[in-house]
Amino acid sequence: MPSESRNPYVALTPDHADFALRSFEETPALISTRPLSGEDHIHTKPTRLQSLLSCFHDFVSLNAGLLLVMAASAVFSVVNLAVKLVQNLGEPVSTAELIIVRMGITYICSVAYMLIQKVPDPYLGPKEVRLLLMLRGFTGFIGLFSVYFSLQYLSLADVTVLGFLAPMCTAMTGSFFLKENFTLKEGLASLCSLMGVVLIARPEFLFGSQTDSSPSEEDNRMLAIGVTLLGVIGSTASMTTIRAIGQRAHPMHLLAVFSMQSVIAASIFMIAGRLPVVLPITWEWVGLFAVIGILSFVAQILLTMGFQREQAGRASMALYTQIIFASILERVVFHTTPTFLSLLGTSIIMVSAIYVALAKKNTSNEEKLEGEEDVALEEGLLEASKHRNESSRSSMSEDQM
Repeated sequence: MPSESRNPYVALTPDHADFALRSFEETPALISTRPLSGEDHIHTKPTRLQSLLSCFHDFVSLNAGLLLVMAASAVFSVVNLAVKLVQNLGEPVSTAELIIVRMGITYICSVAYMLIQKVPDPYLGPKEVRLLLMLRGFTGFIGLFSVYFSLQYLSLADVTVLGFLAPMCTAMTGSFFLKENFTLKEGLASLCSLMGVVLIARPEFLFGSQTDSSPSEEDNRMLAIGVTLLGVIGSTASMTTIRAIGQRAHPMHLLAVFSMQSVIAASIFMIAGRLPVVLPITWEWVGLFAVIGILSFVAQILLTMGFQREQAGRASMALYTQIIFASILERVVFHTTPTFLSLLGTSIIMVSAIYVALAKKNTSNEEKLEGEEDVALEEGLLEASKHRNESSRSSMSEDQM
């Protein structure tokens, strides 16, 4: 057949190559004539298990801060359970004494760890963030004290719902002061999670009294609500400060300063109020106090590391899962049966948390693709510029010749 009947070949490669071609003999074969065996196929194609492990690793790496805060919420639930069991063993322990024991153990563990690991400035932290560390300790004590104080006059459900206003406020303050990205989707998910908390806790001021017992005096109740709201402000400032410090300080620095200030403030409160010191009477009592102190230390580490690695809005979002763990522990220890509203609220919180995690994954993938496109565009422009320069130099050489 004549060559004119064929379609003309259009070259898709540039006219000038920027690399030197080797001779045919020196060029290795690009296509192997040996057929692929089953072993080659197994080695080149990842298995289903490897793909799942890779996806799991990517998910954990992307949401490390969120998962750390969720783990801290689980440990805090165990601590609160231990506190409740201690109160039922014998003579009630004052709020200040609980804080002293809990934060005293945390301080000893934090300083001991930093001394062993030779962390610089183990007592006061780095100089450039000492003011923020002091602010974190002071505001953290306000949030911690308000919870224990309010439990004397409010039900656990009321304190839980009011306390969970802090994550929403933290997301807002993080967006305003730290210029962090807080999307509308995250805000809606946060509101949905708060609705889930309300359904689980069923506070009396929304659902009415669930028992036949007489209500607390109105003045004490209003005082407790005011203290709880003050604690919300303290917790918000504390979590925002942790995010502002970031990784400029070791997590143990934040724990040491926070626990030290809490012990000092609680001791002053006990002395000023002439509160009695309750000594341990049984080994069970000692064991529960050890659980409170040690697990509080672990939970504070997880919480601090989580907020250092995650945006304030998303990290505070994970705090809503604490009521899920609390409901599970109540079912296991006290054999309480969750109601339909509790199950519904739990489902809402879990779906909201998963949605926030997946939303970040999609956003990260889009940013990655955009970054790859920008890199490809820059490389293309550089190649074109390189070809033009080589063409200019070649033309100048021919003119000179």
